[in-house]
Amino acid sequence: MTTGNIGPTKAEILKAEILQQYKSVRQFAIEMSIPYSTLVTALDRGIEGMAYGTVMRLCERLSLNPVDFTPLEKGSDLGERIVENRVMQQYTRLNKMGRKKVLEYMSDLGENPRYTGGTP
Repeated sequence: MTTGNIGPTKAEILKAEILQQYKSVRQFAIEMSIPYSTLVTALDRGIEGMAYGTVMRLCERLSLNPVDFTPLEKGSDLGERIVENRVMQQYTRLNKMGRKKVLEYMSDLGENPRYTGGTP
């Protein structure tokens, strides 16, 4: 059941992804150590009542971005993707001069072994 022209709800996206990646919602619930009835209720009524940590675990297991529920690249680290998203949100708020300054600073950091994983 979609909400008009808005598109699928987060619960509908989760359910579709669960069914695509697992044999059943029950199997997914077992693997996530979540009561089946809790998961079914959330998928039927909406995930807004679920604990934030639970939603994050579901998204991580299904490789979904917890912000907009779009698919993450396979093998990408969820934490890294969230950080990248935050960086880009801040970057896009800057004007041309601010963006240039950020890129210069990042370039300087990139040349310093202390910040690139090399030895200091």
